[in-house]
Amino acid sequence: MDVHTLNQTARVIVAPGKGILAADESSGTIKKRLASIGVESSEANRRDYREMLFRTADVARYISGIILYDETIRQNAADATPMSKVISDQGIIPGIKVDTGGKPLAGAPDEQVTEGLDGLRDRLAQYVELGARFTKWRAIITIGPGIPTRYCLEANANALARFAALSQEAGLVPIVEPEVLMDGDHDIDACFEATEVTLREVYYQLGTQRVALEGTLLKANMVLSGKDASNREGPEEVAEKTVSCLKRVVPAAVPGIVFLSGGQSDDEATLNLNAINQHAASVGAPWELSFSYGRGLQAAPLKAWGGDGAKKKRAQEVYHHRAYMTSAARQGVYKPEMEKELAAK
Repeated sequence: MDVHTLNQTARVIVAPGKGILAADESSGTIKKRLASIGVESSEANRRDYREMLFRTADVARYISGIILYDETIRQNAADATPMSKVISDQGIIPGIKVDTGGKPLAGAPDEQVTEGLDGLRDRLAQYVELGARFTKWRAIITIGPGIPTRYCLEANANALARFAALSQEAGLVPIVEPEVLMDGDHDIDACFEATEVTLREVYYQLGTQRVALEGTLLKANMVLSGKDASNREGPEEVAEKTVSCLKRVVPAAVPGIVFLSGGQSDDEATLNLNAINQHAASVGAPWELSFSYGRGLQAAPLKAWGGDGAKKKRAQEVYHHRAYMTSAARQGVYKPEMEKELAAK
């Protein structure tokens, strides 16, 4: 493991003004996304949709990395170019989601544990050959009566740390993602408490399992009110709570934190990211604060495309615009009136 090289890669991923496109939807999730626009989830349609995003001109100004699904990193584009090469030729770093999803945690029916450690060392070696330079593993933490439990936190943090250690052994930067879900009617303070206790356990396990934090990134949820809460807090409160929580528990050795959009609308995810970066600049946060958005970057271009090849250029313009807006928010300079620039075209 070359920690210096891992650190350099991590820093390129969170370079100022740039962030990650999460295009690692599972087969089930991408089927739902395509069904929402009336498109069959065939291998060719999945390839065409993702290739449209990956080949968008000039988007490398805003996107530094793309997280892929196992199917996609093994695919070739329509012109037979390996998909990972399509991405790297754009000046963007290919990455790979390596977990196999959440399953019910034995003895804790309302909680989940993420699987995928079996055979991971061999799969990582394959992914290196296929062009990946970073990895991602998502743990799922739910807020509810009596949960998250210590049992759930320990099980998921242990798996995240094992994944991270194996990734670094293979020369890949691990993105550690313990997502505290928005689901529920809890207030923002409940999210703060669950996020803090989750991250404390994650960084304890990473240290125990000898993971070099300089060669990792954290993919974190924002500290938010539950999506069904009666009074949801706005961007300023989200920013203050999020940065305060992270400063309590995330070591300064970590090069960057990339936020997930996690069920937020495009507008909410952009406004919150902007407020977080503005607040972080005022209080001196030690890490780069970036983004790793799936729906927040894809919902608009997916709708614009609609499975129609004739609308590909328009969909790419919409994706480029969302990347531009998210990049502005990542720098704390986003203003809602900037959204009008695409309409003006």
